[in-house]
Amino acid sequence: MNQKKRVASNFIWRLLERFGAQGVSFIVSIILARRLGPEVYGLVAKVIVFTSIVEVFVNCGLNDALIQKKDADDLDFSTVFYFNIFMCLTLYGIMFLAAPLVAQIYHEPALIGPFRGLSLILVFGGIKNVQVAYVSRHLIFRHFFFATLIGTITAAVVGIWMVFNGYGVWALIVQNLVNTTIDTLILWITVRWRPIKAFSLKRLKELFSYAWKLLVSSLVDTVFRRLNQLVIGLKYANEDLAYYNKGDTMPSLLVTNLNASMNSVLLPVMSEAQEQRERVRAMTRRSIRMSTFVIMPMMAGLAAIAQPTVRLLLGEAWMPSVPFLQIFSFIYAFYSLDTANLNAIKALGRSDLFLKLEIIKKTFGILTLLVTVQISVLAMALGGIFTCITGQIINAWPNKRLLSYSYREQLKDMLPNISLSLLMGALVWVVQFLSLPDLITLLIQIPLGLMIYAGTAWMIKSENLNYFLSVLRREKKSKEEEVRP
Repeated sequence: MNQKKRVASNFIWRLLERFGAQGVSFIVSIILARRLGPEVYGLVAKVIVFTSIVEVFVNCGLNDALIQKKDADDLDFSTVFYFNIFMCLTLYGIMFLAAPLVAQIYHEPALIGPFRGLSLILVFGGIKNVQVAYVSRHLIFRHFFFATLIGTITAAVVGIWMVFNGYGVWALIVQNLVNTTIDTLILWITVRWRPIKAFSLKRLKELFSYAWKLLVSSLVDTVFRRLNQLVIGLKYANEDLAYYNKGDTMPSLLVTNLNASMNSVLLPVMSEAQEQRERVRAMTRRSIRMSTFVIMPMMAGLAAIAQPTVRLLLGEAWMPSVPFLQIFSFIYAFYSLDTANLNAIKALGRSDLFLKLEIIKKTFGILTLLVTVQISVLAMALGGIFTCITGQIINAWPNKRLLSYSYREQLKDMLPNISLSLLMGALVWVVQFLSLPDLITLLIQIPLGLMIYAGTAWMIKSENLNYFLSVLRREKKSKEEEVRP
């Protein structure tokens, strides 16, 4: 299989895996949100603030190091596997002991049990992570599809049963644990790699010399992203945190799954071509063009249909989350731009530069947070738009020198997608002023948005649309050839 087919095929597998699983999770989250309400969701969000930060140490950047290293072998993979297990058990012990302190910080004694329960995810992360790196390095993403989907469906059944039988917050905790457990088990059954009985401190040091900068970068990024939620949880009510998080959920569901699919495929492919700068530049440019062609209209459309969507799916109790959903839709519209630029930097082995960029971006972000936290939760979300724009410029800056691909050129490549998305979003938004029932409004808005965007792209002979269709045709042809006798 040639490189283009490899990339397209694995991207589609990864996309199916992410959207299949997250689609199920989204439906379940609607059921649980309507049943449990903002108060319970706010409580769980407080737990996730801490567990997500500690999860950064589970990987330590070593997964990316295994993917980026050209001659990584079984000794490298086994060394990382044993190190991860040790790290995860240690981290869980710390989290278990720290639970009462966290509950005291939040003045929420009820947090102790859920905090200790959800922290078990860290242990499974250590068992699964090297398998994930192996799948990514060898571009065999079909394994993710089956593991993630089966885990998600099983967890959905368990979560729904528990919430309807009065388990409250534990329905959310156990749902997450079951999902991770099943996912890990199936990956171990379907992926043939197993650790050998060997550990090399020398290899670990070599990998960590690249990985530690990514670890610190990821830690800085995660702490910053969760810092808003931590501050909201301390300064404002549980409901305010729930509205903020729920506004983030829908755009995050769509974009991070597309982004994860692209990220998983691009990093190993770019790493293979790291000595050919022109190829890396071409892949970065194609990635920005195609990802924004898909993501920007989704985000513009989501912002336009926010009101009827929230009211119909979640109910009136969740309507304060609408402005947050619209703000986060704008922020996530440019998410893939950052991914493409940062993947290029990582693939070229510049983890040192990656770390410097994170520190600069988060300095701007913390200054923005310090100003907006004194105003309101909505002001904090709006501050995210400023940090989003500055972050784009900062992430793109090194590639002007490394790849001769400046931020101005990147904006020029995105401009047709931005213009089409804004036009479509504006026309779709107007429909809500017809004052129709929410379901009817959505049944008009969604097909209308698709027709306007696709139709306009076809009329102007969009190069991105033609490329997108050619990829789908190639994949269909490849599947037909596989089933021929």
